[in-house]
Amino acid sequence: MSWLILAPILVPAGTAFVSLLLWRHLFWQKALAVLGAGGTLAASLWLVGAVHAQGVMATQLGNWPAPFGISFVADHLSAVMTALAALMGFAAAVYALGDVDEARFRHAFFPLFHILLMGVNGAFLTGDLFNLYVWFEVLLIASFALMALGGGRIQMDGAVKYAFINLFSSLLLLSAIGLTYGMTGTLNMAELALLLPETGAAGLVTTVAMLFLVAFGIKAAIFPLFFWLPASYHVPPVTVSAYFAGMLTKVGVYALIRAFTLLFAQDTSYTHTLLLWLSGVTMLSGVLGAAAQFEFRRILAFHSVSQVGYMVMGLALMSPLALAGSLVFMVHHSLVKANLFLVSGVAKRLAGSFQLRKLGGLYQSAPALSAIFVLAAFSLAGFPPLTGFWAKFLLVRAGLELEAYAIVAAALLTGLLTLYSMVKIWAEAFWKPLPEGSAPEPERVGALAAFYLPMLLLAGATLLLGLFFTPLLALAEGAARELLDPAHYIRAVLGEGARLGEGP
Repeated sequence: MSWLILAPILVPAGTAFVSLLLWRHLFWQKALAVLGAGGTLAASLWLVGAVHAQGVMATQLGNWPAPFGISFVADHLSAVMTALAALMGFAAAVYALGDVDEARFRHAFFPLFHILLMGVNGAFLTGDLFNLYVWFEVLLIASFALMALGGGRIQMDGAVKYAFINLFSSLLLLSAIGLTYGMTGTLNMAELALLLPETGAAGLVTTVAMLFLVAFGIKAAIFPLFFWLPASYHVPPVTVSAYFAGMLTKVGVYALIRAFTLLFAQDTSYTHTLLLWLSGVTMLSGVLGAAAQFEFRRILAFHSVSQVGYMVMGLALMSPLALAGSLVFMVHHSLVKANLFLVSGVAKRLAGSFQLRKLGGLYQSAPALSAIFVLAAFSLAGFPPLTGFWAKFLLVRAGLELEAYAIVAAALLTGLLTLYSMVKIWAEAFWKPLPEGSAPEPERVGALAAFYLPMLLLAGATLLLGLFFTPLLALAEGAARELLDPAHYIRAVLGEGARLGEGP
């Protein structure tokens, strides 16, 4: 059994457990939270290096052979996603030291946060559909508790909407898993990749695929299933909003990519054409929603919806370049969107509001914050040479190569409207004069170190990955190759004896 694959799950699990033992010792609990998040990041980066050097890695819990044991699998896609989740977790853990109040810390904020990290990484690394459902439930319970913790009526309202729609998604997912088991007698994803094309019931397989599409689509917030996201992401503390915006929808997108490359790639003329339409409408509906908003975090929340459309676009096009573009877009969006939420929190702290009409003058009073916002906004809009440019370039080029001109037009139009929204935030919060009667606090970067360190970390990652894009592209191309040729994944789980078309 390879402990390296399990480390991104075990480290946050251990951190959460020890944090509970330190219930009455907040100082040590905070210190452990940052150390645990750093340890998870180190383990995840180590796993990325190992996968890039060795190829797809798999381990069976308790050394029971697949498909009887519980499989965990790390390929390029899952390893990069765990590293991304860990980086978001580390940034959020540091930011929380300044952002989260003592009452929330005393009610298990950090144990819940590390349980959420464990659930996210478990979802990325599991090789079994039922355990994917279990990890979804773990992260749903932890995220609901973090959203509702210490909140008032508005916060509880957002948390209940979030939990209700995600429970509905879980019910659909469980139904789809039951039907899949009824057809094949297994829930191991590698074995399913072999057995689903041989069921002789193509219509039923496509019907089950649609159930998975709706269940994962709700978690990914694609059109028309996204309404829970802008209703809930603006209500919890900024730390929680930033982590949710950076990672939670990516778990849904990851599940869509895994399902519709490994399990349901037999009828792409139907399933992937539908995904292509959904991606275009998701882009446009999300960005139009953002253009209509005038509250900092609600604009960012609607943008999260539109950006999910780009990620699904790469899956729908299903070419090596497009799938690589999807992974690059997920990395780019996590870095940028989480950072923009963190920026909104500092703007609120300095000027007292998330409402753009009540903000102003931050360009003069907070120049460091303004620089971080400009960098993140430019990347989100797709300015070269930042990560957003490369992500959109890969997807647009893939669309042009496949002559999918409508989705390319939708992607380019969404980019222009994204720029409009970012200019609106800049003009209202940073550039325009202070509203009469407002008295923002001056920016004191040293006093706000817990806020600025994670923002600078994410901004630095955005800049470096854009300027030195080749390593990220190599990882993305490796992920695309593995997704389009699942033989590597299947043999890593079931052994060299497994052959496509011959059964395990």
